[in-house]
Amino acid sequence: MKSLPPITLAGRHVRLEPLKADHAGALLAAADRDRSTYAFTWVPSSENDADAYVARALSEWDAGTSLPFVTVDPATSEIIGSTRFLNIESWASAHAANHVDSMPDAAEIGSTWLARSAQRSPINTEAKLLMLTHAFEAWGVQRLQLKTDARNVQSRTAIARIGAQFEGVLRSSMPRYNDPGPRDSAYFSIVAAEWPGVREMLIARAQVD
Repeated sequence: MKSLPPITLAGRHVRLEPLKADHAGALLAAADRDRSTYAFTWVPSSENDADAYVARALSEWDAGTSLPFVTVDPATSEIIGSTRFLNIESWASAHAANHVDSMPDAAEIGSTWLARSAQRSPINTEAKLLMLTHAFEAWGVQRLQLKTDARNVQSRTAIARIGAQFEGVLRSSMPRYNDPGPRDSAYFSIVAAEWPGVREMLIARAQVD
């Protein structure tokens, strides 16, 4: 499908802004403060790495398969991480001729990381609420997927906590990010029929986290 237009998603605790080429330095600065929680995630670790990270995300955006963001602390306007919609799909060929193929039917939330200081805060919960609301209510997706390294207990717990249903582990699904060998990926999803309940739960949680 065609590349999606840039959007900004803003809440009380977090603002998601479209990723730009000149964000590489700020992302590297956010990632360099404490890398102890990045064992299972590709997070930039050098200037060249940050440039490649941003270039790849923007290339996928141009191809229509991704919509990347920088994660911003609205209190300071500081970039504190990144996230994106990826594996964006349109099922136009399976629908009638009047199907609007500019809107995705399925997508994934992934490539998500936060500076250590922003973890275990309301930021991640509200960011997921903003992204899920956009996916289900602006795009009208039927399925929203999330996946993580099967060994990443913290990430699996966080995904389940937002109301996503565990679907299983896909063995040797992709290369590992930070060590050699294939990765087993734990898959989770939320489908359209589940969204109203998930939405109410996330709204309540965002107010108390």
